[in-house]
Amino acid sequence: MLISELVHQIEHYEIRNFKEDFEIKSIAYHSKKATLNSIYVAIKGFITDGHKYIEDALNNGAKAAIVEEFVDVNIMQIKVKDSRRALSLISDIFYNSPTKKMKVIGITATNGKTTTSFLVETILRNTDIKTGLIGSVMNKIGDKIEIAELTTPESLDLQEKFYNMHKNNIDTCVMEVSSSALELNRVADVDYDIVSFANLAREHIDQHGSFKNYWMAKSSLIKNVKEEAVAILNIDYDMISSLKYNTRADVITFSINGNKADVSCKNIELVGGRAKFRVIIDEDIKFKNVNIGKDEFDVELNIPGYHSIENAMASICIALAFGVEKEIIIKTLKEFKGVERRFEFIYEGDYIIIDDHFANLKNINSTLESISYMDKNKFHIVYAIRGNRGPTVNRENAKALISWKDKLGIEKIIATRSVGNVTKKDEVKPIEEEVFREEILNAGIPLEIHDTLYDAIKKAIDEVQKGDIILLAGCQGMDMGAKIALDIISKKEIGIDKEKLFDPIKRRITEIDRIM
Repeated sequence: MLISELVHQIEHYEIRNFKEDFEIKSIAYHSKKATLNSIYVAIKGFITDGHKYIEDALNNGAKAAIVEEFVDVNIMQIKVKDSRRALSLISDIFYNSPTKKMKVIGITATNGKTTTSFLVETILRNTDIKTGLIGSVMNKIGDKIEIAELTTPESLDLQEKFYNMHKNNIDTCVMEVSSSALELNRVADVDYDIVSFANLAREHIDQHGSFKNYWMAKSSLIKNVKEEAVAILNIDYDMISSLKYNTRADVITFSINGNKADVSCKNIELVGGRAKFRVIIDEDIKFKNVNIGKDEFDVELNIPGYHSIENAMASICIALAFGVEKEIIIKTLKEFKGVERRFEFIYEGDYIIIDDHFANLKNINSTLESISYMDKNKFHIVYAIRGNRGPTVNRENAKALISWKDKLGIEKIIATRSVGNVTKKDEVKPIEEEVFREEILNAGIPLEIHDTLYDAIKKAIDEVQKGDIILLAGCQGMDMGAKIALDIISKKEIGIDKEKLFDPIKRRITEIDRIM
């Protein structure tokens, strides 16, 4: 594509230093990735301003720059209102709009995006559909897997992944859509066929500035989707339910709390931490591209946790809207083993160890609620204090733990700074530890804080008794917790089958240190 052809397709204010037309060879938003005849997009980021590196991009071969303000560099400059928005558009154009040539399913929620996307991708794969997956754990193009750096990649990288999917004959991509991606226009030019919004809670307030801004970002996925799309909405949340009247898409609603919805569930049981329930489709659901008949069927989940019902119901609705037979859905739900660090049972012997990423208040409360339904003797928690999240998040997390003190019989909290198991960025600051300590001790709960993850987990395993539950709780600081716990058990339990013991973490993406 010629630069003159591209300029005509993007909204711009003014062009300076145009010398000659040229064929665009690549796009870069990092100056070091600029090459001969590339366009460099200068983005004002949270840490630095890409406009500072336009000359570096020029020296690396860039022949034009998209800017929000002109700079004193002898390179063709195209001034736009929003460089991020422009990056999304030109990336889509450069890769010839790949999402218009395949089916794309976009999944958003405060919690459960990862589990739901993995579950939907597995259901579709079980129908012999060639699938791609984009999310916070990994990106997958057919059988090729790479570790994810962002929940939703930057728009240029995202469109390149879509292009490679289409080139490899991928029929459908299932992707997590984060609030950051929506706010920063990373997905502005993705052509979604099905979108889902399964739950909503306070999260990322520090990033978005307010809950209102967070909601505006999240809800834009539903509000801006095309008329031919289908939107799956959980009407147990009033704000999500209101989107029925604020989208051009056809809407399928679901509920797990008995609200009147297109798809609902009843007879919920939790057996050994895993749910059984009956799915009810009260009436035929017919749209231009959807035909779901009135029906009832029973579902058993292999993944544990009460909150898994919500993820399963969103997945069921997406699969039904996609035209998947209920028998395949039922079979997949019964066999699906879950996603790493999402209420994951990593050890089930005389006692149970559960690993959970404990990402935000809703996640914390959902996890602890699920444990409250489980049969147990004593409950032990090993908590990785959240580094790089500030005092507010750590105070809120401490209060959430305290609120379950009586119901779960929390007698002590073992916490860790995870020294040696987190990057410098995620190290726990003194103020973060201080507010957590203050809240827990003021609630009258004994607290032990260990430097290392190993010492904290070993303490819990040394104290555990038959019939107890240990919860390994935390985000980056607990990523290696499961492996450490199983290493400790392998040395403590003489004669244990180590092959079987380590089976739960063998396929973990966090164990992969290179692209497969």
